[in-house]
Amino acid sequence: MKHFFAIALSFILMSCNQTNTTPPIEQVTDHEITTYYLIRHAEKDRTNPDDEDPNLDADGIKRAQNWASIFSELEIDIIYSSDYKRTTQTAKPIAESKNLPVNSYEPHKVYDTDFFDITKGLNVLVVGHSNTVPVFVNHVLKEQRYENIHDSIDGRLYVVTKMGNQVSSFILNLE
Repeated sequence: MKHFFAIALSFILMSCNQTNTTPPIEQVTDHEITTYYLIRHAEKDRTNPDDEDPNLDADGIKRAQNWASIFSELEIDIIYSSDYKRTTQTAKPIAESKNLPVNSYEPHKVYDTDFFDITKGLNVLVVGHSNTVPVFVNHVLKEQRYENIHDSIDGRLYVVTKMGNQVSSFILNLE
């Protein structure tokens, strides 16, 4: 069985080498690739139900450190967070590890600005909320693909890649 896979792989590689499927350089550089990484803030302190802007709880602080570890393997050019404590505290360890500032944005007004022009061609991390991250992704995709994130889900990473008019996305669940 192992030999079958080796032969099949060799055949595929030889076929690929015989056909030049690489587009000319002009076609590749005509479209800058933009990648958006979107996460919801880590676990927030729920001890005071009247607190509309709580800090992260102990689990949230650990998750924020874990996000920094995960993003250490990725190139990030710019980081955005809403102005809430829980989002900025989630973004901070990542920003510190990348030696980048955390830029503020208003989740419901991001489409009214030149945000997409500013971030074109960059690797962008956006830290948001259960009801803003999926909306942002859907806006970039120009379709209603993703529902709001359930309040119990804190370890979901949305990855959206845009090149010209082509957009793709996927989700990693890192609970």
